[in-house]
Amino acid sequence: MKSDFPRILTLLRKEKGISQKQAASDLGISQALLSHYEKGIRECGLNFVVNAAEYYGVSCDYLLGRSPDRTGAVLSVDDIPEPDAAGKENVFHGSLLPTLNKKLIANSLNILFDMLQEVGSRELTTEVSDYLMAAVYKMFRELYSAHPKNPEGLFAAGTPVFRALASASMEISEMKVHCIAHGIDTEGITPLESVEALETSPEKLSNKYPLFASSLSNLIKSVETRMGVRRK
Repeated sequence: MKSDFPRILTLLRKEKGISQKQAASDLGISQALLSHYEKGIRECGLNFVVNAAEYYGVSCDYLLGRSPDRTGAVLSVDDIPEPDAAGKENVFHGSLLPTLNKKLIANSLNILFDMLQEVGSRELTTEVSDYLMAAVYKMFRELYSAHPKNPEGLFAAGTPVFRALASASMEISEMKVHCIAHGIDTEGITPLESVEALETSPEKLSNKYPLFASSLSNLIKSVETRMGVRRK
């Protein structure tokens, strides 16, 4: 059985806010046996998977780690909400700083991914995306782990090692992006045959992305200021 199963089984119980003893009783097994399931010491049968999925209100695929969606659905592009979709999840209260920075980053990403679309390299898009997702993962986890009551079962990587693993993953992706974009022929990497699609300038960016170019310009300035670099 997948190693994700014990972690997800434990996480669901903790999210439900019940003890192991209570969950075992509700599921009709001993606490000792449930403890073995949650620790991955023993494998359970199909009946338990079905009963546990029904008990926690998730699909068997989610419980087994086969789907990131609790209903077991497979996400398509149309299923993912737009970054600026209306609703309470997109509303910031209080300081304007989170809203401002979110817009600078989101608008700059629009330009970045449009450039990737024009290049048409699946490998390059994958590596850029992996780098950015790892960065978001690291920052989310730092905030998430700040509260001691938040269940660590949400993550598979342990607390002592996740920073190093995520940073290593980002460095590998950054190296691959450099090799692909700069035509460095390295084993396992297919460099771009042409970089013509990447030709641009501040003027071209402003003309092509009139709504987003200023955000990218401000993001660049902000990052370089934090780096201690100032324009001459």
